[in-house]
Amino acid sequence: MSAVVMDGKELAKSLRVKMKDEVAALKEKGITPHLTVVLVGDDPASKSYVNGKKKASAEIGMESDVLELPDTITEKDLLDLIDKLNSDEKVHGILVQLPLPKQISEQKVIEAISPAKDVDGFHPINIGRMMTGQDAFLPCTPSGIIAMLNENNIEITGKHAVVVGRSNIVGKPVGQLLLNENATVTYCHSKTTDLKSYTTQADILVVAVGKPHSIGEAFVKPGAVVIDVGINRMENGKLTGDVDFDAVKEKVSYITPVPRGVGPMTIAMLLKNTIKAAKGLDLQ
Repeated sequence: MSAVVMDGKELAKSLRVKMKDEVAALKEKGITPHLTVVLVGDDPASKSYVNGKKKASAEIGMESDVLELPDTITEKDLLDLIDKLNSDEKVHGILVQLPLPKQISEQKVIEAISPAKDVDGFHPINIGRMMTGQDAFLPCTPSGIIAMLNENNIEITGKHAVVVGRSNIVGKPVGQLLLNENATVTYCHSKTTDLKSYTTQADILVVAVGKPHSIGEAFVKPGAVVIDVGINRMENGKLTGDVDFDAVKEKVSYITPVPRGVGPMTIAMLLKNTIKAAKGLDLQ
């Protein structure tokens, strides 16, 4: 058995075609969805990611701009800028690219963005609404994972989902979204003893730890669905995931590659959230 490889790049492309129609319909009503990305410093990975967002926005007819700031900016100046963007009616979505320089509190920045413009889905109000199953802006990578499972007609209800990693950006929220879809969810992390005893029980295994090839063939159950969120650059310059793709793909039913897996879906969900923001999400 060789796994079906879930091509996130192709899926994101097909989703963008639908979004293009949504944007065109909004434009007819005089609304052009507008995303503003704030980039502090010149981290090459962040720059590349931001350029991808800008290109995808243009492709579906959405407006986007990137505000590039020096990494010496003070926390107060960044918070003042966010305040201005919050009150700018033309801006529907605000995204501050993480990580931020040491002098700036990421939590303060996340909480300063208006929940109604928080297209990253990180504001405590959106996280709280997600936890309680209310309408919200969902974090982009976790919601992209759910979209991949749904688009591939993978049953989530009643399945045992194991999430390896507990970050606020991926691990915790993807577990919650799987729970919202009626999976039974187990979280594993760096302090978990006997990781293999949990991962080999998983019908759906989501790995987001940032360690290349930390999950090998012995860690997966035959026929499992494996979602690899890790993006690691090897010494030879190639990108690879947290899962040993070549070893695992012969044992499981579905697997995401790295690259072309979860990454493109993250950007697609960001666009989806920005369109939703332009339509107006009532967060009262």
